[in-house]
Amino acid sequence: MKPISLMKAIWLCYRDKKISDSEKTEIRAERLNRLVAYAKQNSPYYREHYQNIGENFNLNDLPATNKVDLMAHFDEWITAKDITLKEVETFMTDLDNIGRKIKGKYLVFTTSGSTGNPLVALCDQSTNNVMAAINMMRSFARKADFMAFLKGGGKTMGVFATGGFYLGNSSVRARLLAMPWKKRQFGVTSALYPIARIVDDLNAFKPTMLGGYPTILELLIDEQKNGRLQIAPVIIMTGGEYLSDQLREALEAAFGCPVQTSYSCTEGGTIACECPEQHFHINDDWIIVEPVDHQNQPVPDGVQSDKILITNLYNYTQPFIRYEVTDRVVMHHEPCPCNNPSPWLTLEGRTDDILIFYEDGKIIKIPPLAIYATLKEIHGIIRFQLIAHGENQLELRITPGSGYDLRRLFEAAQKNLSAFLASHGVTTADISFSDLTPIQHPQSGKFKHIINRTE
Repeated sequence: MKPISLMKAIWLCYRDKKISDSEKTEIRAERLNRLVAYAKQNSPYYREHYQNIGENFNLNDLPATNKVDLMAHFDEWITAKDITLKEVETFMTDLDNIGRKIKGKYLVFTTSGSTGNPLVALCDQSTNNVMAAINMMRSFARKADFMAFLKGGGKTMGVFATGGFYLGNSSVRARLLAMPWKKRQFGVTSALYPIARIVDDLNAFKPTMLGGYPTILELLIDEQKNGRLQIAPVIIMTGGEYLSDQLREALEAAFGCPVQTSYSCTEGGTIACECPEQHFHINDDWIIVEPVDHQNQPVPDGVQSDKILITNLYNYTQPFIRYEVTDRVVMHHEPCPCNNPSPWLTLEGRTDDILIFYEDGKIIKIPPLAIYATLKEIHGIIRFQLIAHGENQLELRITPGSGYDLRRLFEAAQKNLSAFLASHGVTTADISFSDLTPIQHPQSGKFKHIINRTE
């Protein structure tokens, strides 16, 4: 595979806007064929799975893949011959390696692991260049917002989960390590910090663009209104969670600037960018999205899927081909008033709740992603469900991995969670063990990790 420079990736993203639909289809098919051929030749995992796949194939001829199976065959899956999962895991034990390249070649990202042990993603330079080009060329829905961002100094600060090799946190640190002279232009503060600490960091930095998870930014609304937070961003970019219309309006009212979001994941990068109509247009020159049901059968436009299959057309080191992502979407091919011809998605709304505690007459709110980041540190938890019953009473349900003792997992989780809550001023929370397993909603089939029954 010939490397793709950043300038080449930017040009390819620009060119996509100028070519016809038929030319796009041809380019996409060529990229898919090239990726599959490379995977068959260089990945023992795909060589076995595609042994009956000839040169002339349809996308749905390729068997679907999933996180559990790919991670179980990591060394056979990746096409790089000079690295193993054991080496990557050793590399990740040193948190100073966040944002650094293992063997000088690959950035390492992990998913949060909130629904199981995390996936490890390796991104070579070409992969990182395409991801960067997509974000540079397509993040801003309106040119006026981009110009205001530049005019305001182009300073960006994100509120992300730190302490791990997560996409947002690791990407920012990689940029800072590569360009230390830009530390006044972009930074990150931890979503795991108490709100007062986040406010102090933002006040000191004065970002032109504020980024972060919606459930974190929601907690900053009152801080901005009451004057403790004193920043004037020209745009807010959210990600990592669903952004509701209600929260978007509340953020715009509090900060006096437009609020945007995008749809992304560690395995596929930025899957879709938002347009002025608030439609998520798929970056379909670089990624293929298939809405499917539980049996991986396609669902028609206008019907909510049970999940999606994504094919990342630019990651050759670690091919994600028809990879299962448990997001529910609705696909649209009808024309959009913004004139972007790419298909667009409607996303399912947020299901997890913000936890609310009461301490000495004060209300303390904890966002769900902070809970994910805390409990994912307990290796062996396949799935968890934390339920708040009122009066700071928490019930923790755990699905253990094979060979793990449920009681010991609970004790480790209880210790980590208690320490985290105490760092936020919650010292009276009672975390009780439950022998019930995490369950989906009996009617909707939706699964919630964090349930606040006090609301």
